[in-house]
Amino acid sequence: MSALTLTPRALYEEVAEQLRQRIFRRELEPGSWIDELKIAEEFGISRTPLREALKVLAAEGLVTMKVRRGAYVTEMSEKDLRDVYHLLSLLESDAAGVVAERATPEQQQTLKALHAELEAAVADREKFFAINERFHMLVLEMADNRWRSQMVADLRKVMKLNRHNSLFKQGRIEDSLSEHRAILAAMLARDTKATAKAMQAHFAQGLEAAT
Repeated sequence: MSALTLTPRALYEEVAEQLRQRIFRRELEPGSWIDELKIAEEFGISRTPLREALKVLAAEGLVTMKVRRGAYVTEMSEKDLRDVYHLLSLLESDAAGVVAERATPEQQQTLKALHAELEAAVADREKFFAINERFHMLVLEMADNRWRSQMVADLRKVMKLNRHNSLFKQGRIEDSLSEHRAILAAMLARDTKATAKAMQAHFAQGLEAAT
């Protein structure tokens, strides 16, 4: 098997990204053992950068290290899922409230444009999921708190371990879109309380669909 071509950034970071994407694509399923020898051979690397990459993924919660057994893709329990959604609801509703209060007219237009993309992507699940995440991350960026943004980014990586059981359920995309309309409307009205409440409702419905 030929080795993959890796970009010239820190090797372990590139390996971590390759494995991260495999986990998100379900090529490495939750609960599955990560065969270090096989992956090191496939990537054409030693096990040292691979182990450093696994440490990165373990810190993100995507990989679980088990003593004398190696690394496994993390499995999400229902409690894990509820805990992640709870924190995301708190952090993102707070950020959305900030944006409702402080967004410039140009930022409001950017949000409207991205929401229009979301409306147009309703028939394409993968595209809808990607734009949906862009909208949430844009709100965080506009709220301008790098510590909150980092926490949410890490939590959203873990949430993706369960994504095919939530957003992709029958009817969930349509419901999610309706919830996004409510969030945007409250933001554009500069109603901070209604915006935060709409974002919390969005996560509550998402959790219900995921469990």
